[in-house]
Amino acid sequence: MLFSRFRKIGLAVGHAQRYRAIVGVFLRYGYEDLAQRLPLPRMPFRKMGKAGEDVAQLPAPLRLRRAFEELGPVFVKLGQLLSTRTHLLPPAFIAELAKLHDQVPPVPFDQVLAVLQSELKRPHTDFFLSIEQTPIGSASMAQVHRAVRLNGEKCVIKVQRPGVEKTVRLDLGIMAQLATLLEKHAEDWQVHRPTAIVAEFSRQMEQELDFGAEAAHLERFGHQFADEPTIYVPRIFSETSTRRVLTMEQIDAVKASNFEGLDAAGLDRHEIATRITDLVMKQIFVHGFFHADPHPGNIHVLPGNRICFLDFGMMGFLDRRTRETFASFVIGISERNESATAGALLKLAHADLDPPQQGFEADVAEFIHRNFYRPIGEMVFGRLVSQLFYLTARYNLTIPPDLSVMLKALALVENLVTRLEPGHDILAQARPFMLQVRLRQMAPRRLLRQWAQFGGEMSSLLRDLPLETRQLMAQIKEGRARFVIRHHGLDSLLNTLERVVNRLAFSLVLSALIIASAVIVHARVPPLWHDMSVLGVLGYLLAGLMGFWLLLAMLRHGKM
Repeated sequence: MLFSRFRKIGLAVGHAQRYRAIVGVFLRYGYEDLAQRLPLPRMPFRKMGKAGEDVAQLPAPLRLRRAFEELGPVFVKLGQLLSTRTHLLPPAFIAELAKLHDQVPPVPFDQVLAVLQSELKRPHTDFFLSIEQTPIGSASMAQVHRAVRLNGEKCVIKVQRPGVEKTVRLDLGIMAQLATLLEKHAEDWQVHRPTAIVAEFSRQMEQELDFGAEAAHLERFGHQFADEPTIYVPRIFSETSTRRVLTMEQIDAVKASNFEGLDAAGLDRHEIATRITDLVMKQIFVHGFFHADPHPGNIHVLPGNRICFLDFGMMGFLDRRTRETFASFVIGISERNESATAGALLKLAHADLDPPQQGFEADVAEFIHRNFYRPIGEMVFGRLVSQLFYLTARYNLTIPPDLSVMLKALALVENLVTRLEPGHDILAQARPFMLQVRLRQMAPRRLLRQWAQFGGEMSSLLRDLPLETRQLMAQIKEGRARFVIRHHGLDSLLNTLERVVNRLAFSLVLSALIIASAVIVHARVPPLWHDMSVLGVLGYLLAGLMGFWLLLAMLRHGKM
């Protein structure tokens, strides 16, 4: 029991130290204006970067990137996520945060072996003939080593860095606290819902921490493409895979972005671009389970132009209704139907209040006119995604996280395939998949099933309505019904009023203490010291300390 209490105290101290370090870095990089709006402790920090550099003279986007890099891998990954939220930050910030990378020096090989021993419960020599000491990749969460299994089969081992899970969870908890404060006290950030961003980020980090989830993703991915000859899915060796260790087949292939290597191997760039696009469209519109990070380093090409995806730590999920609504949205754009496009966009996004229909449809029409009345070769899907995010942000619409991830994935794929084959039209290749989604939506069997489900739900509703109405009326008569009214925008006023009342009460107590001490001194209440009342002197000293405390509190908040 005593050990547990000391452990909790130690964790609390570590949490407070890390919290102070994070706040200190942001203050040092010039974010005092934000700190003044949040109930954070005032800490004096000089605006000096590395080698005495005056960060006040640096551009704001560079200061934010520097702060994320200094705070470590979790914040680096948060910056990478924010770099895809073009509706949230100005273009200069997006471009700067896109430079973030999480390549870090590898941990010593003996620590890697210690993790393997701990996870596999047996010496690594019971499973592998050899393991290369130099990793082929080292990131903030894990590093990858080549190895050879006992049967001579080549493989790669992904090993989680020691202690990284504890660090990640600590920083995620602090991020959630800061996001809550930001959403509560910074009104201009409330529309961006920082708590939702941190929640999405935490979900992604949980996926990356659990290699067992990554193995399950790879198994599901392989199952849905079991009959697809254009793709190769690496095998997982489950007997040497755990939550912190992942062993999979070694893939000897050419990166899709290595154009010289593709040409030297006699591979067809046009066929590769077409197959990558086709496979991504099948992931999204047919299966609803897609690779969420298809950057060029995660796509390789095998002989025969077979495509191989790697790194399944981040995957996206789209339910059938979202796929159908997104297909209707894109088809509405292609048909220049502003009303249908606006309606589909409202179904895709979330909003506290519906935007004005006339103005919203006018902006949607402008979006269509700006992008789809031009030659096919001039259309860039990534730019369309950015403009779509700006449009939704203007009307306080929130794109669901998985849909945002899907749009980002499509933009990454378009960037790759247009480099493989300039002029490749990803939207034209996507259109048949979207039309197929619409055809499945209108299939007679599907419509009959929906009508049957609707009839069953209506029957249950009509059957339960009288009873629920009687229960509601009884609660109202007995005074047990409650109405909750929520206010917005009054938190800062309430905090100010509370601070004023506390200071007034403190001042009254201080004044009473001074007066009482004066009376005691004047009346010479014993005990006496040099003909002065000791109680009165102590009262004066206490009043002085309280007055100094009050003055210090007002100075810390920057206001007298």
